[in-house]
Amino acid sequence: MTTDATQPAGAVTLLVGTTKGLFLLRSDGDPEHWRTSGPLCGGWPINHAIGCPETGALWAAGGGDFHGAGIWRSGDGGETWELAKLANGEMDAWVEANPEEAAQYGFAPVPPAPYTGDVKAIWSLGRGPAAHGSAAHGSARLYAGAKPATLLASDDGGASWSRLDALTSHPSADGWQPGAAGLTLHSIVTHPEDGQKLWVGISAAGVFASEDGGQSWERRNRRSNIGGDGAGSGGETEVFLCVHNLVRAGAAAGDLLYQQNHQGVFRSHDGGRSWDEITPGLPSSFGFPVAVHPEDPQRIFVIPLNGDTQGRYPPEAAAAVWTSGDGGASWEALREGLPQENCYFTVLRQAMATDGGDPAGLYFGTNTGSVFARRGADAPWREIARHLPTVLSVETLARA
Repeated sequence: MTTDATQPAGAVTLLVGTTKGLFLLRSDGDPEHWRTSGPLCGGWPINHAIGCPETGALWAAGGGDFHGAGIWRSGDGGETWELAKLANGEMDAWVEANPEEAAQYGFAPVPPAPYTGDVKAIWSLGRGPAAHGSAAHGSARLYAGAKPATLLASDDGGASWSRLDALTSHPSADGWQPGAAGLTLHSIVTHPEDGQKLWVGISAAGVFASEDGGQSWERRNRRSNIGGDGAGSGGETEVFLCVHNLVRAGAAAGDLLYQQNHQGVFRSHDGGRSWDEITPGLPSSFGFPVAVHPEDPQRIFVIPLNGDTQGRYPPEAAAAVWTSGDGGASWEALREGLPQENCYFTVLRQAMATDGGDPAGLYFGTNTGSVFARRGADAPWREIARHLPTVLSVETLARA
């Protein structure tokens, strides 16, 4: 297997997390030809995966009640994998209680993982500069978000993980309420140059920001036209607390953030201290993912669904990715190549991503096992994979 660090210019690798393991989709630059490998990571449910295009290192996070929680890591572009087990699951309890029967299936008891009983699964990953004072200051730091809402950090490439307790000891924590999928920390946003700055999204507790590497946190949910500290419960003074996905524009744009919320799309010019609603012009206020163009901070993408209780599929059963080139002031639908009738798929919160290619590519995966790709402003959508398990996440590694 060729690692991304040695791929030719224009090559792209998609990291596709599914309910039955991680899949890698690779292209050498031809948008019509993709190679699929997988399932990887022991067939675990993989909620999110990220990687480093310079080295070929990959990390895949997931688990659940049965497997427990953990983060798989590969140093060779996905050829081999090692698991950092963070919490034991129901399977481990069964093996311990039935060692002879388990041995017939090749299973042996394992010691308790460090966060057994505290976390159920890992939902998100992030990578950024190390914070001042960390053991790896000057190199990359990894972050992991768990269910129930917990933030972990690794300064040794993912071999070991420590908990950033300042977030879960925030004064508002006793009032955090779970979303439909539980109390999940599903979005981790890092500053590309400043390891002190960090944002997370929690369903359904809102957006939190740290400017000291995770040692303290501020809750940032206030609407832009309202005073106060954003400590309420939504409505007229505060963005609804059920954040679905959170992204940051490029470094040149300052701390420009976008979020797809349970009740709309929002933009913040000040790192989340205040939020403007930019939903008008979209066919629905409900959706899961949001993505931003890697070179144009005003170009964003969302996938509206028809509503929370109406089936969670594209409005009028016609698929479209909606885009804005002016930061949400106006919107247009990108439909060419997507099904325009009898389309009932859902695109989940981590299942859309852009790449750093020229021109930039845009990708999304569906709960019906398809992955769609589009490269360039005028290109049609192409279905580059189908019949995969339910797609939970899509991330990219690209060589410009």
